[in-house]
Formats: sequence, C-alpha cells, structure tokens
Amino acid sequence: MREAEAAAESIDARLAERLAELRGERGWSLEELADRSGVSRSTLSRVERAEISPTAAMLGKLCTVYERTMSRLLSEVERKQPGVVRAGAQAVWTDPAAGFTRRSVSPPHAGLRAEVIEGVLDPGAVIDYAGPPVPGLEHHVWVLDGAVEITVGDETHALERGDCVRFRLWGSSRYHCPGPGAVRYAVVVVLP
Repeated sequence: MREAEAAAESIDARLAERLAELRGERGWSLEELADRSGVSRSTLSRVERAEISPTAAMLGKLCTVYERTMSRLLSEVERKQPGVVRAGAQAVWTDPAAGFTRRSVSPPHAGLRAEVIEGVLDPGAVIDYAGPPVPGLEHHVWVLDGAVEITVGDETHALERGDCVRFRLWGSSRYHCPGPGAVRYAVVVVLP
C-alpha cells in the first residue's frame, strides 16, 4: 500500500510541475489562468505547488484551456512511453471527493490519434465537463459493468452493461452513475 501511495504522490508532483510549465510556456500569470479557466488563483497556486490534487472537474477545465485531452496531459507526466503497459503500470488518477477513478489503459504516445480510458464512478457520482479540451473529439463509451447516464449537450443516454454510445463532443457533457452500484466503462477517444 505504501508503494501505491508513493506512486500517486509522485504523479501528483509531476502533474503539478507540468501544469506550472504549461502556464509558463504561455507567459500567463496565475490571474490570467484563473480568468481563462474559472478556477481561483489561490487554488491554481496550490495545485501548481502540489499542495492539493486537482479534482476531475478542475483538471477538465485546465485541459480545455491548454487544449489537451486528460490522457495526453497525464501521459506527459509519465516517465517513459512504452509500447506495452501492464495493468499494474497504467496511470490511475482518482478524485475521491467526486467518486471518480480514471485509468489510462492505452500505452502513452503523443503521436497517436486514439486512446482507451477506463472510468469508474461511485453510485450517485456526477462529473460535469463544461466543454471538451479539443472540440470535435470522437468518443465511444462502452459500459463494462453497472449503469451510467451520459448527457451530451441536451441529449441524455441511459446506458447499461454492454451498451455503447458514440458521439462527437463540441460542448458540455455530464456523466452520472444512478446506482445502485458503481459503473465501470471504457472510453475510446479519437482525435479529429
């Protein structure tokens, strides 16, 4: 257990460093990033110093500002980019407060156009995204266990085990686990 905690802390520290680098590459102050992302300056400062871990919603907002998918951002903090990544070595990011766990299943590679992600939402959990990090991303969401309601724009899809939905994401989206158990799903994201 101690090794897993150390790995999570290491990922959080590298993520904080990468977020600070991205802001610096653009020459933005914390105030400017706060204006662009809708995240307070003080929270951004604490995230960049690795004092707190960003929530899923906050990371989504930052990915939008930096025009990156969450998987791309997380792959940028990985130490190496192997052709095969074993289950125990896949990057896992959790937002315990939101009841959300995200696993990057695909081996990280900045030059490829598709990626596979596993998501797990606890019963009652809701994740809202104001918009995609890259407009027009194609998503395929396949429910592996449980049930989920996915809202894309104004349309809600109630999905159960084995169901799959495909859409291009231009605006807001929402994932909700109605319960009674957790939902586990795979997302294939394809860059335009």
